[in-house]
Amino acid sequence: MPITSDHAYISKAEAPDYWAISPYYIHQQTSSACSLASVTVAVNTLRGLPGRSEDTLVTQNNLLEATKDERWAAQAAEDGDGVTFVDLIEDTTQSLKAFDIKADVRSAQPGKDQAATLEAFRAMLLENEVSAKDMVLIYFNQGVVTGDWDGPHVSPIGAYDASTDRVLIMDVDREWYVPYWTKTETLFKALQRPAPADQGVLAGETGGWVHIIRQ
Repeated sequence: MPITSDHAYISKAEAPDYWAISPYYIHQQTSSACSLASVTVAVNTLRGLPGRSEDTLVTQNNLLEATKDERWAAQAAEDGDGVTFVDLIEDTTQSLKAFDIKADVRSAQPGKDQAATLEAFRAMLLENEVSAKDMVLIYFNQGVVTGDWDGPHVSPIGAYDASTDRVLIMDVDREWYVPYWTKTETLFKALQRPAPADQGVLAGETGGWVHIIRQ
C-alpha cells in the first residue's frame, strides 16, 4: 500500500523515524546500489545536518570515498553483484566509523539465528518506533513484498504501525516506488526467502535486519 494512498498513521502518530529519515531519503544511483543508498540515508539521518558550511551532506559517492572499500564499490556499481547480508553489516559499521558516528550495530538473520523470530522482529520494530535515535535497515526479497522482481534488496524502515501490524518501507528503488506499507508477517517472509539461482554469487542468500542505535 503506497503512502500516497494511506498516510493516516503518519498524520496522527509522532512517527519519529519517518520524519527523521524523510529529508535524507534518496534514490539508489545504480541498479545494484540499494545497500549504498540505504546506508547513506542512515548515516545522514543519524549524523544530521553538518555544522559547518564547508561540510556537505553524505552522498553515495563520497560515502564510498570515505570508506575506501573497493569491494563495496564494485558490488554497488551498475550491474554489480550486490551485497550479502554479512557485507551489509560490515558496510554499515565501517560507514558509521568513517563519519565518527558512535552507534551499536545489532543484526539478526531469521533462519540462521534461532532468536530471530517474528515476535522478536515485532519487538525490535516497537523499540525502534519510540525515537529517532535509532533506525533499521532490512535486507529482504523485494518480490515477496511487491510482487515484482524476485531478488534481494536493501532499504530503511520508516515506521511501524503496531495497531495494524504494518511496516513502512522507505524503498530506495525510487524509479519504481514511493514509501509503502506491508504487513509485518509478509516482510518477515521476505527476509527469509533465498535469492534465486539467477542471482549469481547471491544465489541462496537470505536476509535479515540491521538495527543501528546511536550512543
